[in-house]
Amino acid sequence: MSADKALAKVKLLAMDVDGVLTDGTFVWGTDGGEYKRFSFADVMGLSIGRKAGLVFALISGEDSPLVDRFAAKMMIPHVFKGIRSKGETLASLMKKLELAREEVAYIGDDVNDLPAFQEAGLSVAPSNAQGSVKKAADLVLDHSGGAGAVREIIDRLLAARA
Repeated sequence: MSADKALAKVKLLAMDVDGVLTDGTFVWGTDGGEYKRFSFADVMGLSIGRKAGLVFALISGEDSPLVDRFAAKMMIPHVFKGIRSKGETLASLMKKLELAREEVAYIGDDVNDLPAFQEAGLSVAPSNAQGSVKKAADLVLDHSGGAGAVREIIDRLLAARA
């Protein structure tokens, strides 16, 4: 199947957080707080995608309240934190939402995302993903995690529908 045909069928975009929506770094403040930086390009992409009918999910290995805060701000209904088996989590969500493989894309940047790549119909990696992840991905983006990668895949998903 061509990339455009695969992109056009996607209804759910599931994504890792660190390394996809962020650049993969975090900062600990002297107050003990943890901080992450998100790209406004990605924020706008999520807003545009939601208005166009895409459904989003966050599947993170971290159990951070910042994931909840981001999901609430972006109205992302499906949030999974502290996940060790992202593939099983994605498969369970697909079953719950009654979605076929080809209706699901997953974007991840590191080896713990590979099991989710196996479940999704379209696997996507930011340009700065680990080498083995880029090799396994159906699509490697031009943008890096935390620097517009999510916006890029949403733009491509919506363009393929047109």
